[in-house]
Amino acid sequence: MTVTTRLKAVLMAALLATLVGCATVGQDFATHNVDQILLGETTRDDVQRMFGEPWRTGLKDGKRTWTYGKYRWSAFNDAETTDLVITFDANGVVESYVYNTTQ
Repeated sequence: MTVTTRLKAVLMAALLATLVGCATVGQDFATHNVDQILLGETTRDDVQRMFGEPWRTGLKDGKRTWTYGKYRWSAFNDAETTDLVITFDANGVVESYVYNTTQ
């Protein structure tokens, strides 16, 4: 095996170890805007202006939810997770929200 071939093999092994060792799901969002959410006042349009498109949407007890989140796991470090789940009432106004982070 030539030096160049060995070097390529070492680099590929290092790249593979890095890729296997961590995973990221979700997308960044403006966490500094969380304190601007007002229950019973902030609308779906306001939320979209503050945070952009939600990463996931769903239903909780029949009410629309939007989730913003970024989850990073690593075999070498502690997990880093941040998420915001917003529940809207039938009129599209924020009824409740939960914000959690490991940061």
